[in-house]
Amino acid sequence: MNQNRKEELSNLKARVAKQENLPEHVAIIMDGNGRWAKSRELPLKDGHAAGVKTVKKMVKISREIGISILTLYTFSSQNWRRPRFEVKALMKLLSDSAQNEVDELVEEGVKVLVSGDIAGLPIAQRKAMQMIMDRTSNGEKLILNLALNYGGREEIIHATKKIAEMISAGEITLNDIDSQLFSKNLYTGDLPDPDLIIRTSGEKRISNFLLWQIAYSELYITDTLWPDFDEVDFLEAIIDFDTRDRRFGGRK
Repeated sequence: MNQNRKEELSNLKARVAKQENLPEHVAIIMDGNGRWAKSRELPLKDGHAAGVKTVKKMVKISREIGISILTLYTFSSQNWRRPRFEVKALMKLLSDSAQNEVDELVEEGVKVLVSGDIAGLPIAQRKAMQMIMDRTSNGEKLILNLALNYGGREEIIHATKKIAEMISAGEITLNDIDSQLFSKNLYTGDLPDPDLIIRTSGEKRISNFLLWQIAYSELYITDTLWPDFDEVDFLEAIIDFDTRDRRFGGRK
């Protein structure tokens, strides 16, 4: 980061520190690794590796400014359709990152959760995710929630089946079903809904991400590719959030 960018970051931190409305839960659709690599004539795996560096920056800045929960769309249920070599590289990057970053995450007080079908991951990645969740379980500074092998529609179907099983077992009745019960049976469990959704790379779609949870989330879309997205970009999104008039269907 050059000197001008550092000065800009310092000024934005000062503005955020005075901000009245800080989002409790920020969720990010991390998009653009492939285009970043292609524009530099680099292998695709280098784009994903560069994306991991951005993840580290976002975890650090989120913790510093007081964000409580950071959810990252890490690997979707539909990403299995990508070329086999890319999926293999992504899975290796996932387990390697867990091993390499766990000590620092513990030291920084970051608690890692995983939202998604963990059972559908290869065994090495299942073990890596369980390890990092166990090791960071006492973190109190930030919850880092990884949407992994995740799909919004799949999540809703999963929750519906769980509730149907509860009715079948006589644990609840049809009249017990409400928004709160449904939310508790999603992968995200007791986490509050995201206040702010950030999408990088300029695409204007949700891509099957947190379909139930983002009913009233604020959306922020930037053309910046994920590996180029830095702390300044993140703080600009946080400041923009403070300008939003959130009425949740009502009127002030």
